Amino acid sequence: MADEALSAGSVARRLGVAVTTLRTWHQRYGLGPSEHVPGHHRRYTPVDLARLEVMRRLTAEGVAPAEAARWARQAPPGTPADLAALRPGLRDGGGTTIPVGRAGPVARGLARAAMRLDSAAITGTLGRSLATSGVVGTWDGLIRPVLAGIGERHAATAGLIEVEHLMSRCVSESLAAAARAHPVAVPARILLACADEEQHTLPLEALAAALAEVGVGYRMLGARVPVPALLEAVSRTGPAAVVLWSHTRATADPHQLTALLAAPRRPLLVLAAGPGWRDDTLPGGVVRPVDLTEAISLATAVRDSLDQSAAG
Repeated sequence: MADEALSAGSVARRLGVAVTTLRTWHQRYGLGPSEHVPGHHRRYTPVDLARLEVMRRLTAEGVAPAEAARWARQAPPGTPADLAALRPGLRDGGGTTIPVGRAGPVARGLARAAMRLDSAAITGTLGRSLATSGVVGTWDGLIRPVLAGIGERHAATAGLIEVEHLMSRCVSESLAAAARAHPVAVPARILLACADEEQHTLPLEALAAALAEVGVGYRMLGARVPVPALLEAVSRTGPAAVVLWSHTRATADPHQLTALLAAPRRPLLVLAAGPGWRDDTLPGGVVRPVDLTEAISLATAVRDSLDQSAAG
């Protein structure tokens, strides 16, 4: 066995990873060298190497390191090259890979970064896309597919909560940075708010960044806005349009919209945004945009109408 044992440097070269990565896998996950000769450094055996190969391949496919290490420790000696034999479904999009549908390679790379909990890579990818493709292109081409894939995996496994939290934080920070890059020095004509008890704010944050990108002023109230608070904000600021976001049926109470329509300073346009709203329950006079692009178009139209009236 001594002739077959390998040093850390030799194992690192075989796997194509840094020696520091091997040390991390050893210290954090117990995937270290098992052969010990008194007076010498520990050496990696063929079984150690096989398990590290499983670890390397799983993490390269986007599996979180802690889970990859768990599967690597379970791998028997002589683990087959086909990892699907170790974990059925891994190669065809099962396991802990994040499906992104027909989204392109950048979305797949973003999904892998999310699985690695690599916030720097996530933020870098989002920043480059926002700079080149804009908010709508980034939202539709990258953010939505990856978040939907995370949600699909969570529904199937009850896992990936940590992935969703990290991804959401990175998306929120990136959208906020995009909005700050386009300061709007005009009246805030659009009021953005989540329905009462609604906590999913990312689509509304995407709308805010997109409005800033096209020069439309807005105010963001954020999550869980009770009806009295929403009406008070409308009374104090007199917005031309109000966008009320609902992600689920549980928060899509149409009475919130009715209250807006009955407000003394009724906005010109009330938008019921999000999948929570049902068309057959919306009060008359409320518009439901089908996507981010339509919401931007409607808000821009209201802004332009007011500007024309003021100029006339």
